[in-house]
Amino acid sequence: MRTKTDYGKTMTACFIGYIVQAVVNNFVPLLFVTLRQQYQLKLTQITLLVTINFCVQLLVDLVSVKLVDRIGYKTALLLAHGCASAGLAFLAVLPDLIPVPYAGLLLCVILYAVGGGLLEVVVSPVMEACPTDNKEAAMSLLHSFYCWGFVGVVLLSTLFFRLFGIRAWRILALLWALVPLGNLLFLLPLPVPSLLPEGEKGMSVRHLLKSRLFWVLMLLMICAGACEQAVSQWASSFAEQALHVGKTTGDLAGPMMFAILMGIARTIYGKYGDRLPLKACMTGSGLLCLFTYLLIALSPSPGPALLGCALCGFSVGILWPGTFSMAAAAMPSGGTALFALLALGGDVGCSGGPTFVGFCSGLFAEDLRKGILCAVLFPLLLLAGLRAKDRVRVQ
Repeated sequence: MRTKTDYGKTMTACFIGYIVQAVVNNFVPLLFVTLRQQYQLKLTQITLLVTINFCVQLLVDLVSVKLVDRIGYKTALLLAHGCASAGLAFLAVLPDLIPVPYAGLLLCVILYAVGGGLLEVVVSPVMEACPTDNKEAAMSLLHSFYCWGFVGVVLLSTLFFRLFGIRAWRILALLWALVPLGNLLFLLPLPVPSLLPEGEKGMSVRHLLKSRLFWVLMLLMICAGACEQAVSQWASSFAEQALHVGKTTGDLAGPMMFAILMGIARTIYGKYGDRLPLKACMTGSGLLCLFTYLLIALSPSPGPALLGCALCGFSVGILWPGTFSMAAAAMPSGGTALFALLALGGDVGCSGGPTFVGFCSGLFAEDLRKGILCAVLFPLLLLAGLRAKDRVRVQ
């Protein structure tokens, strides 16, 4: 007989799972300059590491639609942590063991990207399935751990490099590999519930694709990812190029503050979500996001623009977990396919948002202000999707 305490430990493992995903996505980018110099890599090769990571996670999102139901949520979680740990650990040794170091780097990226993709698909539905008093609040709190993980990766890695030097990056890779390994061992004896009762099947992909409600939810998920990444991915460059702020100041006032305020927003909703209506909060967040985009793009001085970057993090905080919670409530029989396809949509938005900003900036003589101004399309579409959601039903 499983107790509520047992499931509480499972929820803790889910929280750590999102910290693992933050490590997977944000540790290696801190080493790009070092890797480029140490292995004589071209900028295009470094860029390909990012692209491969993203593409593998997209592929895993697609494969997970069928795979997770076959192997089970617990096996998928354990596999995700194992791949993440192995990818980070091999990073310390594989590039120096094979004749082509870059091939070793690619193999490591592919391995931990498989882990990251599985975590993105599996952790949210496991949290949704755990017995909690407020599902929306728990989901928001869960996703806040990605933000705190991101902040922790940057700050702890920076401190490590200051103490031991950048040449010790292999040791740090091994230390970060202990996080998913430790959570894997923690998970082994714990119960991992499924979204649906035993013997029941979730909606098929074909059924989901025929549902107008699903496509509204997919629009919300794409816009949530785009709203989040369109600013965060360009915040550092925007601070340096458009605002003429130094790199250290730009990084701390741009992406770092963005992540901190995004985490604060998710933590607040995680604590007080039982008193706050989700749709109203998401609508308010969409409006604040629209305001911050305009503040960033139209402010004549650096101070308000940097404030806009930070506030943007707060505004997008609950959009991603909020859409997951909306989907689970609106389509309770959606099952693994629903969460996997929504994760896919979120990844599309995370890639498409920054790409759209970069493309539009290129049309206006590399002016990032104008690129971000064009990106007001995403919060506007999100607000339209929220209005449309209650007008459609599951088919």
